Amino acid sequence: MRRFVVAVLATVMVALPTGQGACAETASRASPDVVSWGECPGGTALPALECGTLKVPLDYRDPDGKSIDLAISRLAAPSPHKRRGVLLTNAGGPGEPGLSYPLVLKYYGVPQSVLDTYDVIGFDPRGVGHSTPVTCDLEGEATATANIPEYALGPADVAKRAEYAADVAEKCGSAATAPMLAHISTANTARDMDRIRAALGEPKISYLGISYGTYLGSVYTTLFPQRSAQFVLDSAMGPEGSGPSASRGFGEGVEDRFPDFARFLSEHPEYGFGTSVERIRRKYFEIAARLDARPRPDGFDGKRFRKVTFEKLYLDQWLPQLAAIWRAVNTGRPLPPAPPSEVPPGQPADNPVAAQLAVLCNDRDWPESVAAYQRNVEADRSRYPMFGAAGANIWPCAFWPTEPSEPPVKITDRGPSNVLIVQNLRDPSTPLSGARELREAFGERARMVTADQGGHLAYLFLKNRCLNDATTKFLVTGERPRSDVACAAQPGPD
Repeated sequence: MRRFVVAVLATVMVALPTGQGACAETASRASPDVVSWGECPGGTALPALECGTLKVPLDYRDPDGKSIDLAISRLAAPSPHKRRGVLLTNAGGPGEPGLSYPLVLKYYGVPQSVLDTYDVIGFDPRGVGHSTPVTCDLEGEATATANIPEYALGPADVAKRAEYAADVAEKCGSAATAPMLAHISTANTARDMDRIRAALGEPKISYLGISYGTYLGSVYTTLFPQRSAQFVLDSAMGPEGSGPSASRGFGEGVEDRFPDFARFLSEHPEYGFGTSVERIRRKYFEIAARLDARPRPDGFDGKRFRKVTFEKLYLDQWLPQLAAIWRAVNTGRPLPPAPPSEVPPGQPADNPVAAQLAVLCNDRDWPESVAAYQRNVEADRSRYPMFGAAGANIWPCAFWPTEPSEPPVKITDRGPSNVLIVQNLRDPSTPLSGARELREAFGERARMVTADQGGHLAYLFLKNRCLNDATTKFLVTGERPRSDVACAAQPGPD
């Protein structure tokens, strides 16, 4: 559910060599039942990938009614005699485009044995990117990530946020693509995945999903257990998926992860925060309180300080950036420049946010009482003082214009034993507790590999050989560990 992963993908795509794009109309046309591969849509730099489109029903209850497009990509296995299937991928979010994700995996060093075994398939989920996109006609700051609520200093902040959330929901309900929004859900995206499977002529699919993609994979293999081969769920959400409990998990995740950053600062005295982990934690509250009382002249306040800290805890490679921000804030110096935000040509600026909100609000029936969110904020402020009062804050889902069209998919232990959950012990976004709950829900269908390391995303993104080797072995051979595995720590960033 973490749209912030887009920064990872953007960084990778800048590093990849560029190729000649074709206009969207020259991307391969397809019948409803097959995918014809061709060049990728204009404006996308996807060397080595083939792209195509697939028609799927907007409403699966009316399969012969209105259809929408899915944009699909393929990184073909180089040796047909070694290939034994397809590996669908999802880059999280929800709301994240996925056409480029096969190349992201290659950039991060996915083993050649995996590339030999599978055609790696990416796709922009329904409503996203080069698939038929949705919009809420949002502008300005409202086009930023939707799934990290603002830190609430008290009940009045929750009430103020509720006014903003209600306005966003009203705009979504009156936008041109409002009729589509009710059908943008995890269950329907899973059904789209099965249409992709059928169009590719495969009896089964394997799958690698990160972050929110773990919930999508869980839903697919619950709805279509006999059409599932190897399923890897990396940085797992709990079995309830993208609901209020997942948002409130941010508070827990920051408490789990922050000591890693504090140790980084303690090992780098040049940033000026001393060598005591406990003192650095106290410094977090001191800076936040100072900025609450008196924001910087550039408008950077305590709420923004807390949010930036949360965001930069995602990856070890971002800890030096976070340290530089802390130093600038603590000394009154200018903040490091933020990376530019770019929107793909021809797509609404708010498309990721609109698609994300649609999935989150359609997957669960959210509480509608502002007072309930105010109580949750105060409870989580006490339980998780660093960030709990943000994760529990109110969402546009409280005012969403439509009710969910179907009940949530219940994740159970019915089906083949073909699920591998891989998880860092200290994940700020999808904390270990959620992965454990998912493991319990799957029962003997699943095994879990944990690594004593911090950050969001495990397989390939960090270099824990124990976790990476177990995941690769499962993908290539289908052999899971006989029992859950706890991988020891390995050296972190300098």
